[in-house]
Amino acid sequence: MSSSQISRRNWLKRGSLTMAGLAFMPSEIWAKSVEIAQQNNSTYIFNTSSTFNEFTPPITDETKLKARLLANENPYGPPPLAAKAFQDEVFTGNRYGWETLKTLIEMIAKKEGVTPENILMAPGSSDILEKVAMVFFQKGGDVISADPSYMSLINVSKSVGGQWKSYKLLKDSQHDLKSMEAAIDVDTKLVYICNPNNPTGSITNAKDLKAFCSRASEKVPVFVDEAYIDLSDNGLTDSMVDLVAQGKDVMVARTFSKIHGMAGLRIGYLVAQPETLERINAITRGGMGITGPSIMAATTSLQGKEFLDMSKTKIAEARQYTKAFLDKKGLPYLPSQTNFIIFEIPTDGKAFLKEMYSKGIGVKAFNFWDKNWCRVSIGTMDEMKLFTEALDQVI
Repeated sequence: MSSSQISRRNWLKRGSLTMAGLAFMPSEIWAKSVEIAQQNNSTYIFNTSSTFNEFTPPITDETKLKARLLANENPYGPPPLAAKAFQDEVFTGNRYGWETLKTLIEMIAKKEGVTPENILMAPGSSDILEKVAMVFFQKGGDVISADPSYMSLINVSKSVGGQWKSYKLLKDSQHDLKSMEAAIDVDTKLVYICNPNNPTGSITNAKDLKAFCSRASEKVPVFVDEAYIDLSDNGLTDSMVDLVAQGKDVMVARTFSKIHGMAGLRIGYLVAQPETLERINAITRGGMGITGPSIMAATTSLQGKEFLDMSKTKIAEARQYTKAFLDKKGLPYLPSQTNFIIFEIPTDGKAFLKEMYSKGIGVKAFNFWDKNWCRVSIGTMDEMKLFTEALDQVI
């Protein structure tokens, strides 16, 4: 075992093996893991037993990047009216935001077709993912998901004693729902679905997924991460949230970080059964972790449609431009209905990142299915032109 693996493991043990410690540190654990991997010149940030590993990025000052295309952010946000609402609310920062949060919860509940008792607010959906993992896996058990998938809930589940049962996406990049359903047994504590999926950008057929969630939730809770659902072709039509209204044991996570352009304002929510939310709320600050200005920005953004439509249209245009470039270069990519594309790279992932970063372009690189991949977030058209110019020089 390498010294880098030992040092990282020891650090993780010190920082994450207690519920009290982990409750405050998932993001710090990630940042520290990246730092340690960089210092030790490790190929991957984490070496996992799955088919999915993320290459370590080079040490760099991300504020100096010409195009930051690595975090799937909305390059057009936040909406101007939401930004103004945020600024105005700063002057009431001496007061708690209980009443404004109540208004936002009622607005979200009406939008989702549920009651306010079905809503749990949080400082971003990542906080929800991590807290759900802590609640459901503190006594062990299995989490079932696709591989690759978004790893936040999975990594925290493993940190507190859970086991990951992963199932490779199908050839069309959809979830292998048949295999995942067959895998549910007495040790299964949760099924996790990221749809649209991250890092692939693909979306699983809504009709098939809804039938799966209905059946599976009769046996175990099902968590559906819909961070990117607004960006998909059918948008909220493909959401699983109506299953919550039907009383199913389904959780649906949403965020204001993507289509609403508020990644830095940290606000998201979970739609689930009240008894499920009570379990999760026992270890969270809930709405107390969200600032008043962020609450007002989210409330304002929910009342407007023009900015969201504009963002989706421009992102789709830049995505199409990028796909056309990849086609011309002969670089295969997976079907995406999100604000990012993942494509094959015929080179070492770590070396690829070093070259792209040296040209001022921040992206991510992964290894799965015995191939190396680059995931590029869709920025403005100007940013995507900077990306394609750099990629043309690197590959």
